[in-house]
Amino acid sequence: MASRGSLAVVLILMMSLQMLSGCFGNAEPKPEVVDDDPFAFNKPIPDNVWYHYAGAVDATSQKAISEANLTVNLSGNNLPFWAEGSYYSIGMTTFEPTIGITSSDNLFISSWGNGPAGSTAMVRCSGLIEMQNLSDYSCENTYDPLFPVANSNDPYLYVDKWTDRIMKFDMHALLGMTVEWSDNEGNSWSQPPTVATSVYSVQDHQTITSSPYPAALHDSTWVFCINGNAPHPLCSTSFDGGATWSPEVSGAPLNCQSGGLTAHLEGGENGNFYRGNIGCSGDGYSIYRSINGGFTWTEHPLPTSESGTADTWNGEEAQVAIDDDNNVHAMWMGLDNMPYYAYSKDEGDTWSPAMMVAPPTQINGTGFPVITAGASGRVAFGYVGDSGGDVWNGYITIATDVFSENPLFTTVQINDDGDPLDTTAACGYNRCGGLGDFLDMGVDQYGRPWFGLSHNLAGDIGIFATITDGPKLRGDLAALNSLPSGGNATL
Repeated sequence: MASRGSLAVVLILMMSLQMLSGCFGNAEPKPEVVDDDPFAFNKPIPDNVWYHYAGAVDATSQKAISEANLTVNLSGNNLPFWAEGSYYSIGMTTFEPTIGITSSDNLFISSWGNGPAGSTAMVRCSGLIEMQNLSDYSCENTYDPLFPVANSNDPYLYVDKWTDRIMKFDMHALLGMTVEWSDNEGNSWSQPPTVATSVYSVQDHQTITSSPYPAALHDSTWVFCINGNAPHPLCSTSFDGGATWSPEVSGAPLNCQSGGLTAHLEGGENGNFYRGNIGCSGDGYSIYRSINGGFTWTEHPLPTSESGTADTWNGEEAQVAIDDDNNVHAMWMGLDNMPYYAYSKDEGDTWSPAMMVAPPTQINGTGFPVITAGASGRVAFGYVGDSGGDVWNGYITIATDVFSENPLFTTVQINDDGDPLDTTAACGYNRCGGLGDFLDMGVDQYGRPWFGLSHNLAGDIGIFATITDGPKLRGDLAALNSLPSGGNATL
């Protein structure tokens, strides 16, 4: 064993060598080791992209996270991806645009009054989904039957997610609806059109969807609901792909006093149907569910006690989406005109706490909410927002793991700051230009969200907005292929 004297000599020599090491070469102090920054991408985050948690907490700010007393876990499916957004013009006007996506990678959007003889055009945009150059995509009207149906008050387009059937619904002066469909990407349309109405009720503000609920004469069951002569929506069902329809029945419990305006219907893989509406008591919002093909509906109140509900002219602000595992996702606007969200893993029987999903930037209010979902727990929200002085922009917010304790939200502004969609006072709270009463959203088979809306300042031109870069909402969690930026150059 070494003596204490020997140990002292060794220690003195080691200290001397450390001091002398600074005299030779350019030795620098070793930097402090810190955790890797999950937002240190290989390029800067764009100014109009935000990473945040519920309540507009900046996910890139440790101070904001600490002040909000959040525990965050950016792992698994809750990872951040570099993201950016843009939009692409369809070259035609639109009004209350509804959209659909087929498995052949075509995007469809309704275009009011631009079909033959003034009918509603069914516009097909090819090449958008996986384009490499802006010249790769083109949009054209596909609706050109021998006897086109006259233009309608509320045009509506829907693509069946299970059969690719494209449905064209036209409402005529509040008196009834006609239905046509195409099974070949819009190249031909069923004739003559089906009449889908009940004579005892006016027809207004229709919404249509499908699900694999068992049907005798078709691979999916179809349901539409309208604002009719009842204190709640009325709904009708087709078991033969739209050729015939059942008499309209109450789209809510019989004693419901919700009002008739209903948000977009959605069907799930399990055959259920869902829609959003004001609660039966006349306040709050609820999701209504049918498990028997649209013939009876039950009410499932949303957790709106803290958010309140928007005080806007239209009462259908509660939107719903169903992911690939039948989880239910709901979005609504609160009393502060901000977007709120909750999910249900038990078909709407219980809900998560409400989450405010707007980004940490100046947004004075939002409107025209839409929501869509892909794989389990992967959700996208679309809305317009006022960034100050009635400058209305379009926004897409995505989350890839809403079931996380604190899900990460990524929000992109789809238009440049100098290219607003509208500057009308209170545009997002009222019927506004080509936005009409509602917008629409969907996810393609590769996991990219698509948001159909209108560029009102360009003359109510229909546009498809999306994330040009970001995470997939379907399949293994990975980055989407990049799309070229579009924007004002495509108008």
